[in-house]
Amino acid sequence: MAKKSKKQQPGGTPATVALTAAGTAFTVHSYEHDPSHPSYGEEAAQAMGVSPERVFKTLVADVDGDLTVAVVPVAGTLDLKALAAAVGGKRAAMADPAAAERTTGYVRGGISPLGQRKKLRTVLDDSASAHDTICVSAGRRGLEVELSPADLATLTDAVLAPIGRG
Repeated sequence: MAKKSKKQQPGGTPATVALTAAGTAFTVHSYEHDPSHPSYGEEAAQAMGVSPERVFKTLVADVDGDLTVAVVPVAGTLDLKALAAAVGGKRAAMADPAAAERTTGYVRGGISPLGQRKKLRTVLDDSASAHDTICVSAGRRGLEVELSPADLATLTDAVLAPIGRG
């Protein structure tokens, strides 16, 4: 009997479980994570052979005392002022990494906008809508899911706003 590959096994990460439960179409991409690579997102884009404009990183920020998820292209950076404005806040700063891990249930470099331990308000950079599909972390370093930006926005109740720079 042939062994199933990891991406065919039932269960998976909380992100893939959430996608499956929602009946959302998605593709899993896995690659060997290199711990010495300076950027998780750029590593993912290179390993998958996907344009960095289509690979999005999940960042957790503190907006006026509330943790907020920002999903932006790995090719750019997060505009904290724009993130705060998108959720009606005044001030945003990057969240403490330990608080982000504890709240989402994921480790840094593998935080997914999907299947988080505590659902956080989410803002998706509006550049995502220019693509048929985008890739985001599937909840583990070396594992990405590809899905439509509209599905990601629906599943995370995301606001679309221009929060990315570069």
